[in-house]
Amino acid sequence: MEDFEVIEKIREYFEDNYELLRLEGGHAVTENVKQLALTQVLYYFQKMKDVANKVTDTEVKLTLPNKITPKGRSFTIEGIVDIVRDDDETWMYDIKTHDLEYVESNKEHYEKQLNVYAHIWQELRGQALDKTAIISTAYPEGLKQAHLLNDQFRIAHELAKWNPMVDLEFDQLKVQDVIDDFAETVDCIEDKKFKPAPVEVLNKKLEGTNALFGTRICRECDARFSCSSFREYVVGKGKGARGNFAKYFDDFGSDTDKEDWVNANLQARNPDNL
Repeated sequence: MEDFEVIEKIREYFEDNYELLRLEGGHAVTENVKQLALTQVLYYFQKMKDVANKVTDTEVKLTLPNKITPKGRSFTIEGIVDIVRDDDETWMYDIKTHDLEYVESNKEHYEKQLNVYAHIWQELRGQALDKTAIISTAYPEGLKQAHLLNDQFRIAHELAKWNPMVDLEFDQLKVQDVIDDFAETVDCIEDKKFKPAPVEVLNKKLEGTNALFGTRICRECDARFSCSSFREYVVGKGKGARGNFAKYFDDFGSDTDKEDWVNANLQARNPDNL
């Protein structure tokens, strides 16, 4: 398949996925935002098409079952990776949406995860791996700005220096330590033991980024609104006695939003709609 044919397929799949997400989630974005997202995908293909053309197995599900925690609980580790077989070599890639700088600054974290996946592949499938790597799909700020300015020379320059792939070392000796960490975490979750990071940590920048811990990490945590550290962090960022945290909980949207919310609940309570 020629590049232009692949690009047409990407556009087609992108539009289909967008419509599916819009219908399932009930949210839409402006045409400008949608086009920026498509542009990111196309730049990513342009940069990584050599790897994409060699991928032999996509979204391979790896499973390590029947692990036991220190307290006797059974758990399973699962992961999704892409596999490339080329010239008698086998490579394993894990796709991440994280910033490239963040991945490079936190390689140890990703190595732990990929070491377990590599262990599952090699031990359970009996196939050796020659390379493991993370691929960061987030494109650089410099490329984003060049695109917005429609500066073709700068776009070419930014594309040339962009390397989304971060090679990781595979160390079989570290695998059991990572599995043990998983086991201890499972016990903590099941025992409802959640110890939030101190608010001082939430106010610090993450290595490799300009984002604060409280913004980058906590926003992905389902327990953040019942977390004392996150509450203190958000209130501290607000202005005045109430701050943005209280305003967030008091914000029920516009009059139209409130009316829609009330009508939806009334319909849900109507026996005819059950």
